[in-house]
Amino acid sequence: MTTLIRRGRRTDDGTDRKDDDDSGRDREDEDPGDCKDMRLTLMEEVLLLGLKDKEGYTSFWNDCISSGLRGGILIELAMRGRVQLEPATLRKKRLLDRKVLVKSDTPTGDVLLDETLKHMKATDPAETVQSWIELLTGETWNPFKLQYQLRNVRERIAKNLVEKGILTTEKQNFLLFDMTTHPVTNTTEKQRLVKKLQESVLDKWVNDPHRMDRRTLALLVLAHSSDVLENVFSSLSDEKYDIAMNRSKDLLDLDPDVEGSKANALEMIWAVLGAFNKS
Repeated sequence: MTTLIRRGRRTDDGTDRKDDDDSGRDREDEDPGDCKDMRLTLMEEVLLLGLKDKEGYTSFWNDCISSGLRGGILIELAMRGRVQLEPATLRKKRLLDRKVLVKSDTPTGDVLLDETLKHMKATDPAETVQSWIELLTGETWNPFKLQYQLRNVRERIAKNLVEKGILTTEKQNFLLFDMTTHPVTNTTEKQRLVKKLQESVLDKWVNDPHRMDRRTLALLVLAHSSDVLENVFSSLSDEKYDIAMNRSKDLLDLDPDVEGSKANALEMIWAVLGAFNKS
């Protein structure tokens, strides 16, 4: 599990992305699931935050981003009104005990989302959030469920970002092998995204996750789970860095079951956070 840490190193990064205007309202059935200008999915935003701008690849030491991207798929599907958690009962009150149900199998137009939706529709009995993250990453103990693994996820997301003009594609030689990399070409988009997250815990801090924009809250959860949150705050001064990290920690240390049960909460965000806190 990733942890929020004190400043120990600084990385090169930009700062911001355009706010969407969800304003925390319950729009699961109509949320387009992406930014108004570049129309980025949560998975694309997480990968963009994790990429080294010039090198075009994520840190070799980051072993969390794969599962973080799968968590992003679940939240994105919930925001687009395609999936939901089964209703709570006396026996299944905890978010992690409740199964993920397909609400609508209407294609989203995103290959990864639609591939996941197809798996979920064909699965009987349904699986929990934590099980789906394990299945989609291929980290399951059951060899008969390896067909659920989503392959080449980072590369497929990177290609989407190339098509949107944010990344480019290059080949780099690493002594014994060649590797395809995706340097950032549209740094303005990444700076806009980073700035949005920085402001959410600094100038626009509301000290209540249920008053935050849902996509911003989801991205903070996923950035933490993918171990790229420090990239977001690395350009801040030491004082602001400490404030941002402390406020993020307070937010991410909240009890997912308590927060997920509050009015107008998007349960999937808190269920994904609960799954990563448990792992």
